[in-house]
Amino acid sequence: MNFSSEIAKISLDTGAIKLAPENPFLWASGYRMPIYNDNRLLLGNAKHRQLIANGFQSIIQEKNIDVEVVAGTATAGIPPATSLANLLETPLIYVRPNPKEHGMKNQIEGILHPDQKVIVIEDLISTGGSALKAVQAIREAGGKVEHCFSIFAYEFTKATEQFQNAQCQLHQLLGFNELVAQAMEENILNKDQLHMLQSWNDDPFNWGDKNGFPSETS
Repeated sequence: MNFSSEIAKISLDTGAIKLAPENPFLWASGYRMPIYNDNRLLLGNAKHRQLIANGFQSIIQEKNIDVEVVAGTATAGIPPATSLANLLETPLIYVRPNPKEHGMKNQIEGILHPDQKVIVIEDLISTGGSALKAVQAIREAGGKVEHCFSIFAYEFTKATEQFQNAQCQLHQLLGFNELVAQAMEENILNKDQLHMLQSWNDDPFNWGDKNGFPSETS
């Protein structure tokens, strides 16, 4: 099965990924971006959840990755991590962005033993900062992390560089280039819109200012 193509079709059909180069979205960062991803919309269908878990499992088998624990990033990475851990029959943990301020003050929830081989599951990779923060937290707790998985990745150069520097391999079920190829095949995009999206992907944080969509960053 071509998991990338199937997930691209489903994401475009459900609105989990929206493309709007002429009327870009305002991201939480304050930047205007021509694409928006909300993988939570894939949670409403059991077949979609299973497809994602099967896709991750396929990569694990193909690359012969040893997995002892599956870790999800809180909160969006927890559902796909749960589905995958059930499929692989491994322990499951999840990682908060920061330690709790009360109780045991845990950042990692669940049972993690020293030297266990852990993979991190994220729903979306943009620059990679939040996922790599989870990777670092697991490493500091004694786990071994060499692989991070995501449902979708924007394929920014910055993310590639950050994962390389962290010595962590990134695997995505669907990447930006595969997504826009599918959108062209379905006639969702025309050639001008494709060019706008490609120019955004090359320079995402300056794209809005260059194209008359100024950011609202302070």
